[in-house]
Order: sequence, then C-alpha cells, then structure tokens
Amino acid sequence: MQINLNGKTILLGVTGSISAYKACDLARLFVKAGARVHVVMSPSAERFVSALTFEALTRNPVLTENSESWSSELNHIEIGKKCDAFVIAPATANSLNKISKGIADNLLLQTALAYAGPMLVAPAANTQMLKNHYTAGSLKMLAVNDYTIIEPQEKQLACGDVGSGALADPQEIFFETAKALFRESFWDDRRIVVTGGGTREKIDEVRYLSNYSSGKMAQALCLALYLKGADVCYITTTGNEGMPHSIYTIEVESAKEMLDYTQDAVRVAKKGKMSTASMNSSEPVHLIQKEPYLFMAAAVADYTPKFPQAGKLKKAMLGETWNLELVQTADILSALRKDGIKTVAFKAEMDVQNGLESARKLLEEKAVDAVCYNLLQNSDSFGTDVHEITFLTQEHSIPLGKADKFTLAEAILEHSKSLVHD
Repeated sequence: MQINLNGKTILLGVTGSISAYKACDLARLFVKAGARVHVVMSPSAERFVSALTFEALTRNPVLTENSESWSSELNHIEIGKKCDAFVIAPATANSLNKISKGIADNLLLQTALAYAGPMLVAPAANTQMLKNHYTAGSLKMLAVNDYTIIEPQEKQLACGDVGSGALADPQEIFFETAKALFRESFWDDRRIVVTGGGTREKIDEVRYLSNYSSGKMAQALCLALYLKGADVCYITTTGNEGMPHSIYTIEVESAKEMLDYTQDAVRVAKKGKMSTASMNSSEPVHLIQKEPYLFMAAAVADYTPKFPQAGKLKKAMLGETWNLELVQTADILSALRKDGIKTVAFKAEMDVQNGLESARKLLEEKAVDAVCYNLLQNSDSFGTDVHEITFLTQEHSIPLGKADKFTLAEAILEHSKSLVHD
C-alpha cells in the first residue's frame, strides 16, 4: 500500500552503529514514496557506510564534517530549515545521551540542536547500553521533549547478545516518520475501531464457509487513521501483514468472534480518559474524550453451520449429496449499542438498479451515521487495489470517485469528520 510523500522533505541522520547500512534501505523507502531526502552523518557513521552511497540513493549531497559549506545550504543550520521531519536512524546510546543533554560536539548533534521541527530517534545499541540508567533517563527526557522514540527490536545483536537493541525495521521507521508528517488534530488520539476481512464459519476442522472479501479496504482505513495519529483497534480475519506493528490488532475467525470482540472494543472506545487539568486542581474530576468511531468494513457471514463438527467429515460417510444445515448469524450492526460512537458501515452490492437504495436503507435500518457504498461487477471485483465508493449520509450522497483504496480511505476519513462536532 503506497504512501505518498510527494512534496515532503526528510532529513535523515546516521550515527556510528553497525546497523548504519539499514539507513540505506530507509532512505530508499522515503525516495520511493516521493520524498526529497537529505542526509547528515556523524564521523563515526562514515566508518560503516560512505557518504557516496547516500548521495547515489538520494541524489543530494550529504552533510559531513568534510562537506559542510557556508557558501551554500549544506551546513548544520540551513539544511534543517527546508526539512519537514528529522529522523536519526540508527541512533547510538552515545548520541542519545548527548542529544538529551544538549551536547553538540559533532556535526550531526549540532544539526539536531539547531532543528526546530518534528524529531524522531530509532535507537540501536547493545541491550545493556540501552538499559543503563543514564541511557534510559535520556530516552525519557527525549520523550518528554516531544521526540518520537521508535522502539528497537529484540533479537540476536551483532555483538552476539540476545535482547532489545536491534534497529527497528526500516518499514516501521518509515511509518513512524510518515505519521509525524501527517498527524492531524481531529484524529489525533481519537479511539477508532475498524473491522475487516470475511469471516470464516467452521464446518469441521478442515472446512469452512467464507466469502471473497480481501480486507484491503479495512487495512487502508487503519493505515490512514494510524498516520493521522488515531488510536486504532483493528479486528480482522486477514491479519496485519505489511501494517505498522503498533496498530493494536485482534485476529478473529467467525461472525460470533467478530461480534464479541467488536462489542468489547466499542465499549472500551467509549470510555473517557482523565483530564490532566482535573487531576491537578481541586475541582471535581471529570472524564474527557473525543467521540470515537466504528468503521464496519468486515464482510460478516449471514449464515453459519448449525452443527460444526470436530475432526474431519469423511466423503464416504457424507455420500454423493450433502445437505448442510445453516442458521442465521447475529447482525453485528443491529446488535451493537451505537450511542456515543459514530458508525460508518460498508455496503457492497451487485444490483445496478437497486443497490444504491439498498445502501441508503442501512442508515435507518441499522441506525448508522454513514454508509460507504460500492457497486461490484462480479467476484473478480474482490481483492482489487482500486475501488469506487459513494459516501452516504442522511443529508448527502457524495461520489468519492474511482481510486486506489488508500486514497479512498483518506477521502472517507475527510468526509467522516463532518459526523461529529467536538
């Protein structure tokens, strides 16, 4: 799912870690997404990767101790002024401790001290070096000062130790940087529940009833919401491969599991959080929260086998014909208590004549705030990367056009903002 960074400029800082070579992959991800990338390297970083490598990847001169120029913008003051975000990846324990205390004894640290925009650091160091109370304190200080800390991975490190300290996956660093660029006040910290994928209704231990839903639209919504800063709970039958790891994901199979977990998630989403002002005053404590949303994009089975079997049913036992008794599943949208949460339903139809009217009926029949209507041609329409959606409310019918699912997800979120007035 391609995130568009056209028009964005990113400053990538590289310090002297064995994982410095992974910064090349990160720079490539930024460039592929359309961003302009500038690189600043500490002297120690040049022992692991050459500046020439980054110049070839970014098509921009790299700022080093030897290349700094005051007759151009290639210096530690000017280079940051044209950048929308500064991410240091990898960030060694030494650099983290110095940055937190305002020490600027090399070019990269001077650039960090002079930079006024969003700052992100991706630590990479030996486990004990990161756990040391000086480094732990530095990371806390950076977080207090609005630095985004991109947590390292836990695995076998280059030194042979096993533990936390390996640089986060470049794709995760990419996601976090994009989030710093696209965070939006309306969605920031708003609790969102998204359901996706087609449920699987068990017949026996090897067979199930399902549908063609790919879950791609739900994934696009989750990613768009995540990048805008929302607190997303993703309930899915298709997993979260290729998605940010920090999106809270609940994997389910059946319609019943989808209902149970969605009910729980909606209940949690509607709970308020403590007001800091209330905690620090003598006034009565009160709860505050932005109104949450539910995007019900899952394709939930209408029927499930009445008697799911343990083990595998034998063909010889079933005979030439097989009558499978089904019972209707609970309708999730009808069963949910939707007071205190804005609900956007999704409706796929193949009826050219009556599909739109059928989607409109959901607004009243299921008491939802909006419906995303999609007219399908046939089963080949499922799993495609391009969709055409009409956004329906009681007052409006808004064609969102035909586009890739991430672009449509952003359009859906933009129109969904009109459903509340915080």
